[in-house]
Amino acid sequence: MTLIQIIYASQPFGFDDAMLAGILLDARRCNTHDGITGALIVRGDLYLQLLEGPEAKVEATFDRIRRDDRHANAEMLLSRSITHRMFPDWAMLDDPAQSWVWSREAVAQGATEAKEAGAQALGFFQRLADQR
Repeated sequence: MTLIQIIYASQPFGFDDAMLAGILLDARRCNTHDGITGALIVRGDLYLQLLEGPEAKVEATFDRIRRDDRHANAEMLLSRSITHRMFPDWAMLDDPAQSWVWSREAVAQGATEAKEAGAQALGFFQRLADQR
């Protein structure tokens, strides 16, 4: 079975704590069923999510996220084949965006659209994984 890892960024639409709780509940339920693990870095202006697992399941999950009206402008930053998961024990780890993630100003100025955004985002998630 081919494992892949994707990272995408989107802007929350109507973000609040109840919405985040709903997203996490849905993600954990579906991801557990589909064999997907990952992490979500969240802030009022940004969802940055890493999904990893079986290729077809991860791609289907990202397609669902693109159609989800709680996300605006979901853009793939990175997609790659992997042999080991970064978050093997987490159906969906959630983490408030730390200071080492792009600033609000950087996001507003297009940091998620930059050529190096995928590599930078991977670094954010690696740092998060290393803290666990």
